[in-house]
Amino acid sequence: MNIIISNSSQQPIYEQIVSQIKQAIMMGELREGEPLPSMRTLAKELQISIITTKRAYDELEAEGFIVTVQGKGTYVAPQNLELIKESRLKIVEESLTEAMEAGKQIGLSLDDFIDMIKLLYQSE
Repeated sequence: MNIIISNSSQQPIYEQIVSQIKQAIMMGELREGEPLPSMRTLAKELQISIITTKRAYDELEAEGFIVTVQGKGTYVAPQNLELIKESRLKIVEESLTEAMEAGKQIGLSLDDFIDMIKLLYQSE
């Protein structure tokens, strides 16, 4: 598992960990039942406080992405990938709706809006 922490990010460190682990699970890089590093190991690897890794793991566990087995470790929880995908689609729809409304306010045509999305999508 390769987690990269950005000190220049506006996002708190624990949220960076949470989002990267979620993404790895949704992309299939981390599979159901796969062990995660202990909180202490992850904290040492990332050179951060164990409290930060605990907060990230607690959030991931509360959201059902990981499960901790006392005395054995932390593992990727069984996932309903369709449900996860649906929640991510909802976020995309909300963002696009917001962008569309902003575009309408400045008189952006639908064709120009679509062209902009295509350009942005291809540049990534």
